[in-house]
Amino acid sequence: MQDYNYVWANCFEITLELSCCKYPPTSQLQQEWENNRESLLTFIEKVHIGVKGFVRDAVSGAGLENATIVVAGIAHNITAGK
Repeated sequence: MQDYNYVWANCFEITLELSCCKYPPTSQLQQEWENNRESLLTFIEKVHIGVKGFVRDAVSGAGLENATIVVAGIAHNITAGK
C-alpha cells in the first residue's frame, strides 16, 4: 500500500519498527519509549520540510487541477489534486 500511495496518491507513508519484538510485554513499553523518544521527536520535526501549497493560474488565480509539478533532480513528478 505504501508504494501505491506514493506513486498514485501523492502520499508518503512509513512504517516504524521500534523493536525486534512485534508484541513487547507491557513491562517493556516504557523502556521502548525511552529508547526511541528522541529519534521519534526529531522525525516529527522534519516531517514538514519541503514544498506545500496550491497550484494556481498566474493570471486568474484559479486553482489548477491535475497540474504536473516537476522538480529538477527529483525523478518523481507530483500531480496536483482538486
